[in-house]
Amino acid sequence: MRVVEGTADIDDVGAFVETLGAIGDRHGVTVQAFDARYVVDRAHLELAVELATRAHDRGEGIAEDFGVEILLYAAGRRQINRALTMGVSKGTCPVVVAVVDPDSGDTHEGNGGDDAITAAVDEVRDHLTPRSTLGAYDEDRVRSFFDVTDTELAATAGGLPDAVRERVALLPVEK
Repeated sequence: MRVVEGTADIDDVGAFVETLGAIGDRHGVTVQAFDARYVVDRAHLELAVELATRAHDRGEGIAEDFGVEILLYAAGRRQINRALTMGVSKGTCPVVVAVVDPDSGDTHEGNGGDDAITAAVDEVRDHLTPRSTLGAYDEDRVRSFFDVTDTELAATAGGLPDAVRERVALLPVEK
């Protein structure tokens, strides 16, 4: 998995998503964009990609589209319409994009020799204004979306990112 960060001025969400999908299709990879205000850290995306890949490889996926599968895991939800809240939105949007080769088996960056992923990353960058967005999440938005309560945070040794990753990890158990 490679990650691209930035902001996008999105007039038409559908057209933006189609553009990213076409980039993925051209290079034989999956390109999935997220509203960065919902992504707590890189480990959040890595876990979502790892679990989506595992489900995909086993034929146990929730969605037919691998990018949607990643989105469902990142959102910790089985309902596509609810998970789409984590997707990009109209206007100026902080974006984090995961570029993944679902057949590579490698969810961590460092697979830079993969020409297809590198080419897709370069194209995705052309559609974003470079800016660090990963980990610059909106705490209230994340807590509301993932239903993380004060009681839950007080009862754990970890913080909000740990609670979110727990939601992601528990999705396969909820089948």
